[in-house]
Amino acid sequence: MKDTADGTTSSMFPAGRTALIVRIPEAEPAVRIWRDRIDPAARSGAGVPAHVSVLYPFLPEGLIDASVHAGITAALRPHHAFDLRFERTGRFPGMLYLAPDPDAPLRRLTRALTDRWPDVKPYGGRYGDPAPHLTVAQRVHEADLDAAEADLNGRLPLAARVRSVDLVAYDGTAWRERASFALREPEA
Repeated sequence: MKDTADGTTSSMFPAGRTALIVRIPEAEPAVRIWRDRIDPAARSGAGVPAHVSVLYPFLPEGLIDASVHAGITAALRPHHAFDLRFERTGRFPGMLYLAPDPDAPLRRLTRALTDRWPDVKPYGGRYGDPAPHLTVAQRVHEADLDAAEADLNGRLPLAARVRSVDLVAYDGTAWRERASFALREPEA
């Protein structure tokens, strides 16, 4: 939620916005306190979990039907579950994030989905080649980012296993899971 001039709040996301994300529950213990304190998307009660966006925004929710679900399944079918490590923080202007390593499997997921839906660009096409990241805080004072970064550097590294890509939608109040698409487990 964003504070308005009259002290009320308004949503930073339009109802019906969707995203394809990988949840990183292993990061919650390290990042939750900071996300609740200084990330507007997390502290608003909007239900945004610790995650890495695979494709945001995705299609408007009203366009998502069984054929879109089948398309997501087909695009992700070749992809195996994989492990990530978060060993360092990083910054974009006004934003603190955890950097996933390796990021190539996340980039491949994004590419598979954008190959399927070429008109859907990550972040609306605002960035040429967006780096996968787990946002900790954004649109806050640099001093807050500095404090969060110092704390998080003492909590790293973190390890995570990515087993699925989740379709989430904003209903005007909170982000809610609409579907989950399993990645293939490697054969032993």
